[in-house]
Amino acid sequence: MSARRSPLDPDAPLRIAYLTYRGKPHVGGQGVYTRHLTRALLDLGHEVEVYGGQPYPVLDDRIPLHKLPSLDIWNDHYPGRLPGYWEVRSKGDLVEVLTHLRGTFAEPRAFSTRVLGELKRRTRDFDLVHDNQCLGHSMVKVEQLIPTVVTLHHPITRDRELEMTHAKSKRKRRQLGRWYRFVEMQGKVARQMPRIVVVSENSIKDIHADMGVSLDRMRLVPVGVDPDLFQPIEGVTREPGRLITTASADVALKGLAYLLEAMAKLRTERDVRLTIIGKPREGHSADLIDQLGLRPYIDFVSGVSDERIVELYAESELAVVPSLYEGFSLPAIEAMCTGTCLVATDGGALPEVTGADGDTVLQCRAGDVESLTEALRRGLDDAELRVRVGAAGRQRVVERWSWRHCAQLTVDQYREVLAMPHNVEKLRRNGRI
Repeated sequence: MSARRSPLDPDAPLRIAYLTYRGKPHVGGQGVYTRHLTRALLDLGHEVEVYGGQPYPVLDDRIPLHKLPSLDIWNDHYPGRLPGYWEVRSKGDLVEVLTHLRGTFAEPRAFSTRVLGELKRRTRDFDLVHDNQCLGHSMVKVEQLIPTVVTLHHPITRDRELEMTHAKSKRKRRQLGRWYRFVEMQGKVARQMPRIVVVSENSIKDIHADMGVSLDRMRLVPVGVDPDLFQPIEGVTREPGRLITTASADVALKGLAYLLEAMAKLRTERDVRLTIIGKPREGHSADLIDQLGLRPYIDFVSGVSDERIVELYAESELAVVPSLYEGFSLPAIEAMCTGTCLVATDGGALPEVTGADGDTVLQCRAGDVESLTEALRRGLDDAELRVRVGAAGRQRVVERWSWRHCAQLTVDQYREVLAMPHNVEKLRRNGRI
């Protein structure tokens, strides 16, 4: 048997513990990122084990998943439930309950507590830990045990700001203030991490401004798409007036309310229908749908395969990303990669991702119903424009983003972090070199 190569060898395969406190695809970009990045890392020859909280990620069959069950307080059927005392069986459970009782989103902190307990027993098994935006308090202790890299997609401060702005009462704003207290924890932890991987230049600027993370600790590693999966489908007819959007989280940040209002305006002049990839939440956009009389013209789709999502894009005349802010936007590049003409706002990193208006995207102002309505009207009225923008959008994505490239750049960051003197000492202490 050949001797194991040192992880400091620039060509040596690495053993990676990948962490995702929420990773199922319907949760949004983090789930997609987890599934595709870990598979691409494996295809590059590295070993990956995933530690995941609920809802659990969907992974390549070759990748082990270590489930770390939470108390599932924010489940789909009874969100915000208070667990019974008999359910509290571990330190992580206790942290989750006490944090929840203070009105704060508890999952990141509780997950970090649970994963610390697991990794304490396995320091000799891994070269590096990759944390996918958990940044709970115990991640500081994890980093002291095993070299650690963190992906921070965008600062949740922007979610908090937009939610607070759209809150309709002082009581609601107070509740949101308590809920988002975890953001301060994430900022404090992020400032102590040796390397933060960020998916766009816009997010780097915002994380620095909002969370105080120094620029020299952050590196740009764009996410990817599978161009062989997300591609145009020959022979599928686009349905006139059909729009498609992704609403992975029914929150103000995603701008779904503006799209619904724009759709209501368009329906006074033409037949327009909308496919929403996601689930409605009562008390949120579902109420607005009923107020605008749009229920018969909207189809919600969830829990389907990537192949079916590609088909849904192929059946639509326009894809729409109405977000007020995006740190990158996987739905944008997936839609563009299928050759579907994209309408997108200028929120956050979207212009960086989608390109110039009229060339690779039909752009509109974030949070502006009239601007969004006009962009949709432009696309619906001009078939030649849709074809030209759709084709150019696919070319832009294929030339810039793939999961293999994302994985290669991520491994470059792993190598840099492992070579840091304090991490060389950890590797030696852990018997990895």
